[in-house]
Amino acid sequence: MTKKILILPGDGIGPEIITQTKKVLSFLIAEGELAVKLEHGLIGGSAVDATGTPLPEETLKKAKESTAILLGSVGGPKWESIDRPLRPERGLLAIRAELGLFANLRPAFLFPQLAKASTLNEEVVSGLDIMIVRELTGGIYFGNPRGIRKLDDGQRQGFNTLVYNEREIERIAKIAFETASKRQGRLCSVDKANVLEATELWREIVSEMAKDFPKVELQHMYVDNAAMQLVREPKQFDVIVTTNMFGDILSDLASMLTGSIGMLPSASLASEGIGMYEPVHGSAPDIAGQNVANPLATILSLSMLLRYSLREEKLADILEQAVSQVLTDGFRTKDIHSDGMKCVGTDEMGDAVIKTLSTLLV
Repeated sequence: MTKKILILPGDGIGPEIITQTKKVLSFLIAEGELAVKLEHGLIGGSAVDATGTPLPEETLKKAKESTAILLGSVGGPKWESIDRPLRPERGLLAIRAELGLFANLRPAFLFPQLAKASTLNEEVVSGLDIMIVRELTGGIYFGNPRGIRKLDDGQRQGFNTLVYNEREIERIAKIAFETASKRQGRLCSVDKANVLEATELWREIVSEMAKDFPKVELQHMYVDNAAMQLVREPKQFDVIVTTNMFGDILSDLASMLTGSIGMLPSASLASEGIGMYEPVHGSAPDIAGQNVANPLATILSLSMLLRYSLREEKLADILEQAVSQVLTDGFRTKDIHSDGMKCVGTDEMGDAVIKTLSTLLV
């Protein structure tokens, strides 16, 4: 049975970075390295404009029939004033929930060539390699009740619900422990157990699960301290596991340690079967259509797709080598540019990856 990859460009710079990543994917198919069928669909603001909903039924149907999904980005100011259930981000949350994509893996890896692009001193970030495991389908982003209501005194009140059950915590913790056991054997669980009961339960369950992974060293850290430590001494971390909202924030923080949020890929995985792959960054509508967006995070997301969904680990390694070699050769998009490097646009960066990839596949 032919494996299918669903491509969802989305909004803002999404179509541009997906175009470059699709070029890489099509090159691998043309070279006989992959036998997959490409499908296309709408999500987010572009779907709202075309169909009136951020996640059309046709897109969801294609997603459920796919081996993997490659996503660009969703959202933008254009849709901020429409009814909340119709906003682009609702499509993203919905597809995660519908497909059971509960585990979000966000590697924060510093390519040695970009050490000087980090906002921190080179000695602080050199050799950085962190995996952030973020719970993706629970917590405050999905909890109910939620909304905006009018109180008796006439004031408006916004409210959300932070909730986790044992099963949700156990399954993400298991992924994190297993990931740590394959790396340096260190796991940091991040919570706010001193003030949030939901994360007090989180800490209890993660601690209990540690008994099943005696070779993994577990520590707990409050989220405010973790944010400070990521800037102060980031290399102390190996694997971080945390809640949906905390993971959202900490992974963006970690991205700047690597030089640019434009370098960070991610994989969202279900218990079995389908995975969705996307860059950590947002839709960046302020630079959309200008051929300046960095496509490397999306190309590296394709590498994660090859590794986790298609089990093409050798091909994933080669693609990552191609990205590294392009950086060694001095190619830089605007966000990671430094003196002496060659500043290129989105298209040229994609072409450079393919050219380098062609030499590595010989």
